[in-house]
Amino acid sequence: MRYREFWQLVDEVFGSAYGRALTRDQVLNALDDRTAVQALEDGVEPRYVWHALCDAMELPDAQRWGKDANRQAPPAR
Repeated sequence: MRYREFWQLVDEVFGSAYGRALTRDQVLNALDDRTAVQALEDGVEPRYVWHALCDAMELPDAQRWGKDANRQAPPAR
């Protein structure tokens, strides 16, 4: 997963305003108590950050991949 794909999914799945606020403000235990933005800035792979965010928000697999029904899901870890 590329950074562009991560941000596209944030916008599609959570909505642009809420998604951006969520990535800045939601501290995630799976990311060593960092926000998604902090983890990305620290070099954590976007796919790992995406899965941590979705897990924390209890998002089912069927809703994690945005509008593209053919989008290939990145491996979890």
